[in-house]
Amino acid sequence: MSRVCELTGKKAMVGNNVSHAMNKTKRKFDANLIKKRFYIPEEDKWVTLKVATSTLKTINKIGITAALKEARVKGFIK
Repeated sequence: MSRVCELTGKKAMVGNNVSHAMNKTKRKFDANLIKKRFYIPEEDKWVTLKVATSTLKTINKIGITAALKEARVKGFIK
């Protein structure tokens, strides 16, 4: 499975390693993902999601229900 946040769609970015001599080589910045279980009281069930840590902070702030609703509106969840 690809390294993509299931709620926000965050994924790897491409950039350069830059040496002291300013030589540039390609590199990849992976998203900081963790696998986390969330309890959804409306559906009375546990859901396991692979989310970015920045998304986890958002979930702590607005709640899992609001985060899932927002992800559905943006099209990340069907």
